[in-house]
Amino acid sequence: MENQTVAQKLEALVKLQSIDSKLDELKKLRGDLPDEVQDLEDEMEGYRTRMSRFEADLKDLEDSIKKNKEGIKEAEKLVKKYSEQQKNVKNNREFEAITKEIELQELEVQICEKRIKESKDKIDAKKAEITTIEKFITEREEDLSNKKGELDNILNESQEEEVKLLSEREKATKKIEDKLLKHYNRLRSSLSNGLAVVRVVRGAAEGCNIIIPPQKIAEIREKKKIVIDEHSGRILADVDLGSMEEEPKPKKAAPVKRAKKVE
Repeated sequence: MENQTVAQKLEALVKLQSIDSKLDELKKLRGDLPDEVQDLEDEMEGYRTRMSRFEADLKDLEDSIKKNKEGIKEAEKLVKKYSEQQKNVKNNREFEAITKEIELQELEVQICEKRIKESKDKIDAKKAEITTIEKFITEREEDLSNKKGELDNILNESQEEEVKLLSEREKATKKIEDKLLKHYNRLRSSLSNGLAVVRVVRGAAEGCNIIIPPQKIAEIREKKKIVIDEHSGRILADVDLGSMEEEPKPKKAAPVKRAKKVE
């Protein structure tokens, strides 16, 4: 590559641009399908994450109900125990103390029952959300399956050609020096149509309507240096015939009239 002429460098860039343009066409055939498939997969993942979270919440609520039921049983045992003790009290002070304990345990039963009811209401709400999400997942799975099938058909049709083009691209990039290749790739990523290497057509760079001066067009034709379009940054590799200005033809000299001989 060190001994490459500018013409050879430009030829290598034109070849690479041609390959990349063909690859771009293959991508256009897929349209928005790859993005749509990815969006659906992300959406499905989001639903599954929510499902897992709701299922974990359900388990916590069920554990809470179990714990509160055990709390009720324990409180009822204590109420029964204190009620038996109350029968054998010796003074009012002891009676009041036991009565207070019984009231506390009865209050604990009420609190536990309230918590159980709240947990059951939350479980019903969570189950309703899970049912809704399951419906969404079923619908999205069908959409995803259809779009994946459509995308797979397109990929199968173009896969062989794409593999071939990618192989050609790899070979083509090896013929271009790193600095120039980086500039080319940077341009490709910044331009909407991906055309980093273009011709001058009708006096302007392809993809740009700004006229290029005749002197620069002459430099492009000579191929003695890499010429960059100062407006778009594109590499100007060639000039079409319509952009070549005809040189003015020299006018023929008018015939000299000879004087007639006087006899």
